[in-house]
Amino acid sequence: MGHEIIDGSSMQRALTRITYEIIEQNKGVDNLVFVGIKTRGIYLAQRLANRIKQLEGVQIPVGELDIELYRDDRHTVDRDQTAAVNSIQIETSIDDQHVILVDDVLFTGRTVRAALDALMDYGRPKRISLAVLVDRGHRELPIRPDFVGKNIPTAMNETVHVAVEEVDGHEGISLD
Repeated sequence: MGHEIIDGSSMQRALTRITYEIIEQNKGVDNLVFVGIKTRGIYLAQRLANRIKQLEGVQIPVGELDIELYRDDRHTVDRDQTAAVNSIQIETSIDDQHVILVDDVLFTGRTVRAALDALMDYGRPKRISLAVLVDRGHRELPIRPDFVGKNIPTAMNETVHVAVEEVDGHEGISLD
């Protein structure tokens, strides 16, 4: 794999900073729900929730979202309510909540667009924000993150890899 540009401890500091920004912008932790985009976004969402629990003593619900059925390069899938229910796993209603979508890398914006479609099929949040560990630019859609761990300018042909302990056995961000 490519060269590491951010180590595990810097990654943790970025997540802690995002946590403080979320608490500050939300004016507390009321009505928050984290929804992690599969795969690494789920682990990052859980970490944000754990950090809020340490800081505020409140357990924020964390959901999981699989956007595979919502990708715009899949034209043959006939989406219905069953697909929506199976794409999102969350123990609480998102209606009238402040949902924070969490993903590892924001690139073209197409994954986030698919995630928004899935969320809207599932419920009616009061507000949706986007938290990403890495924003690498090159947007194809008008999507902007509300919370960013690190801006990493990249060339179109480069790839950003986020490694999380839960999946990869180590932590860090590397660039190929």
